[in-house]
Amino acid sequence: MAASERNPRTGHSGTERKRRKLILVAAAGSIALGGAAVVVPSAFAEDDPVTSLLDSTAEILPVDDELLGLVDVGEVTELTESLTYADDADILRVSGPDAGYVKVHFERLLLNTGDFVTVSSPDGAESYRYEESLVDQWATSITGDTAVVELHRESAGGSSALGVLIDKAAYGFTTDEVDAIAQERADDARPEESICEGDEKRASVCYRTSYPTIVDHAEPVARLLIDGTVLCTAFRVGEENRLLTNHHCFTETQEAQNTEVWFGYDCMACGADITNAPVKVRGSEVLATSKSLDYTLFAVDDFKRIESFGYLELSDEPARSGDAIYIPQHPAGRPTEIAIESSVDGGNCVVKHETYDGYVADSDISYYCDTEFGSSGSPVLSRDSHEVVALHHFGGCPNSGVNARLIDKEIGHLI
Repeated sequence: MAASERNPRTGHSGTERKRRKLILVAAAGSIALGGAAVVVPSAFAEDDPVTSLLDSTAEILPVDDELLGLVDVGEVTELTESLTYADDADILRVSGPDAGYVKVHFERLLLNTGDFVTVSSPDGAESYRYEESLVDQWATSITGDTAVVELHRESAGGSSALGVLIDKAAYGFTTDEVDAIAQERADDARPEESICEGDEKRASVCYRTSYPTIVDHAEPVARLLIDGTVLCTAFRVGEENRLLTNHHCFTETQEAQNTEVWFGYDCMACGADITNAPVKVRGSEVLATSKSLDYTLFAVDDFKRIESFGYLELSDEPARSGDAIYIPQHPAGRPTEIAIESSVDGGNCVVKHETYDGYVADSDISYYCDTEFGSSGSPVLSRDSHEVVALHHFGGCPNSGVNARLIDKEIGHLI
């Protein structure tokens, strides 16, 4: 059972874990508490993002949800914990025995100027600082089974209305548990799953010597952790602060702000389980989204931290049947893997159909490159130009991705 404990006082929150869907609460304006006015971030009140014109004109085809590959990789437990200015305690430990990660949720974070809250691992190796007031926001996840929440304030005493309220925490499944989910789905759900004839993906680092250019073009690809428990993939597109993922991963700015974006999450050596420490940033704003073409274009906060990972470009050339392709991705949330080989296609991943039905007729290209749940939002790249020819979104063998030229026609001016 997950637990939280305070220092110097101790206590436990033992509510039953349960799966949750996205809960989006819109908030705007300001809150006056204890004589201080606290302004809620303006992102909560932003206008709707640009929506595809196709969404109102094209016929949306029926799609089996199994093809989308969205799977929870953790559970959420309700908590009732706080560190307020009226408390003696300044430290709270939130633990889930054997959890792969812990991710606390701030129901409300209200602070005096100059004060801040940190969420850290017990050894301090991983730590994130929060200085601005927040409402209904997830903190960045901490790897391991314990997160330490600490209130840093200039002076003791004050209003119980100020401080941090924690109403829930997400506890990630262990690597073994996630692998078991992936294996179960591969065994029980074919052909709806996306591994088409034996899993031929390999860790990115395994191709460092044989395909260095391909590995370089995997660096702009990021792992997404959405609302604490849901996985997808995204990638930087263009030089500016722009990333692409699927509409079916998330669609709204509030959801983006509750999404972690991990760059540099790779294995240290081929065949090894040791990984690099990822650079984690948070989504900040949805700029455009489309149900029919299944894309969401978004930005992240702290863009300078991830700018060095480079970017990809959308191709303006049509994909042709037989063209060699590859897909860098984060299947089942694992460190970067690349699908290059396909025994179904005689050795190499290639475009099977240059036009294929997606959410709308003829919007996709198809292929037998292996993907899994968590791979939604991955770029499909040309082996020749290393440009993005499709945005992967469906399994089914053949698997398919939205033609990048269609996406570029709609939102190229925003990239």
